[in-house]
Amino acid sequence: MSLEVVTAGESHGPALAAIVTGLPAGLLLDKEAIDADLRRRQQGYGRSPRQKLESDEVEVLSGLRHGVTLGTPLTLIVRNRDHKNWTWGMSPWPPEGEASGKGTKPVTLPRPGHADLAGLLKYAHDDVRNALERASARHTAVHVAAGAVAKTLLRGLGIGVEGRPVEIGGETSDEGMRYATDAARTDRDTLGGIVEVVATGVSPGFGSYAEKSARLDARLAAALMGIQAVKGVEIGDGFALARRRGTEAHDEIDPGLTRRTNRAGGIEAGISNGEPIVVRAAMKPLPTLMRPLDSVDLETGAPAQALVERSDVQAVEALAVVAEAAVAFELARAALDKLGGDALVDVLAAHEAYCARIGDRWRPRT
Repeated sequence: MSLEVVTAGESHGPALAAIVTGLPAGLLLDKEAIDADLRRRQQGYGRSPRQKLESDEVEVLSGLRHGVTLGTPLTLIVRNRDHKNWTWGMSPWPPEGEASGKGTKPVTLPRPGHADLAGLLKYAHDDVRNALERASARHTAVHVAAGAVAKTLLRGLGIGVEGRPVEIGGETSDEGMRYATDAARTDRDTLGGIVEVVATGVSPGFGSYAEKSARLDARLAAALMGIQAVKGVEIGDGFALARRRGTEAHDEIDPGLTRRTNRAGGIEAGISNGEPIVVRAAMKPLPTLMRPLDSVDLETGAPAQALVERSDVQAVEALAVVAEAAVAFELARAALDKLGGDALVDVLAAHEAYCARIGDRWRPRT
């Protein structure tokens, strides 16, 4: 069975959940390591006050005993601590008693750039909140938890994954990024940016050219495009390759089958080639604005300004953590597709045998 994850939950509901299937038995998980990634997702310059309200930590409901995976579905839970203020407004069943707390009034002012209007039209909702709660980036918390589990598996194969912001508001230096964030905050505006994720230690042969759905670059691009506010993805030198000649675009091969350059970002024809995998994702400015854009009141049809809710100035640093998790999960999927195994010992043995087979030709970069 392929490694898969399905998530559930709303931004202000009781909790977020992820069910991970296809994990081998025998994987030793570290709760503190998972919680550390959850904390990293909540940090960053320019985050909203909500990050102070929430203090994310993982709970496990199934698939784990004494810290070791059982080979059965792993259910991860992250509670929404702010739900106590939304108990009436986000009640799963028709609420009883007098309306109280937050979320008690229908939202009729859709925000440009958000799922509000398109989601309302698609699902025939009358209240924008029915769309915005699930579309919120809040639910990336459980994707980060699932990614932390995937990173545990990858470490056993000698693979490391690390994400970082490389540009915020057009600035590439740490000082410039912070200055741009401060300036946007003063203007009550938001910023986007670019993050980069690098995976090292990946053996050649993950992914396939046989079917487009099996291409590793296609999987990675889809996983990153599935993150809220991401509008572009590139592998390696990406769009810059389109502006070069072929002699300047491809990575020449040396003895030991290593490459002189890594313009392909570690993937050729949908297959890892043994070089570091390098992917970047571009994030648009956040669509919840303190100076709202023009919209329409869906109740009256009259021009109005969009809904204002709590917002970050920028969340590019958080995106780096979420993107890291997404890349890790897809690499773990590709590794298990290649190596198989119901138990971790079988996965590790298959990886050792595979590396021994190709070792007569390929030498990993040291």
